[in-house]
Amino acid sequence: MTSMGSPVQPNDQRIQVAQVELSDQRKSKAQKYAELVVGRKGLWALARHELVSLFAFVPGALGLFIRSKLYPWLLGSCGRNVAFGQNVVLRHPHKIRIGDDVVVDDNVLLDAKGKDNVGIVLKNGVFVGRNTILSCKNGDIELDERANIGFNCEIFAAGPVRVGKDVMLAAYVYLVGGDHMHDRLDVPVSQQGRIGLPIAVGDGCWLGAHAVVSGGVDIGEHAIVGAGAVVLTSVPAYHIAAGVPAKTIRDRRDEG
Repeated sequence: MTSMGSPVQPNDQRIQVAQVELSDQRKSKAQKYAELVVGRKGLWALARHELVSLFAFVPGALGLFIRSKLYPWLLGSCGRNVAFGQNVVLRHPHKIRIGDDVVVDDNVLLDAKGKDNVGIVLKNGVFVGRNTILSCKNGDIELDERANIGFNCEIFAAGPVRVGKDVMLAAYVYLVGGDHMHDRLDVPVSQQGRIGLPIAVGDGCWLGAHAVVSGGVDIGEHAIVGAGAVVLTSVPAYHIAAGVPAKTIRDRRDEG
């Protein structure tokens, strides 16, 4: 994980797109499904995952209760008082670690997929809003204590992505912790793989609705990013940035 202001160190490993994995003729459909969704070999791992998934759609208080008891069977670790909404989807769940008092709202996807990554960590008090996607492509996602992720957000991690304590991401924020390779002109971009680029959002930040943060960017602690901004370069601590591309407007410490 990069610290604030440190140079970008891209992950040089090229990440293959899902279409390549799914079209491998050497593997059965069951093998492909297990590798993409379950993340562990063996019939028991597959059966347990499918059994728990049956209860993803149960509505109301009964569904909340059942999922609170069954979902931890699949996870790497799970704390106390964790609520899983309806239709929460888990991929490679043994690489998902959740602390105490966490809320994962309806229709959230937690995808910790990768060959040698750590996966997804949701620390104490995290809230993940409905329809949000946390997607690892061999990268890692860490949401620190009390981070609040709004509705319809996406965090993509081909490299390490960290969201600090007490951060607020408004609806439709997109953190893009990676990039498509595009150095060759004779091959479509979709077939050139991806590289991982780190993102670090410091403690106490607020990112407005529809903001986009590209890989290789650090957002300093207690900074604010305006709605609709496209952040391509790092934002200093306590500063406000807005626009496309985003530029620093002022230092919050000067407002008094």
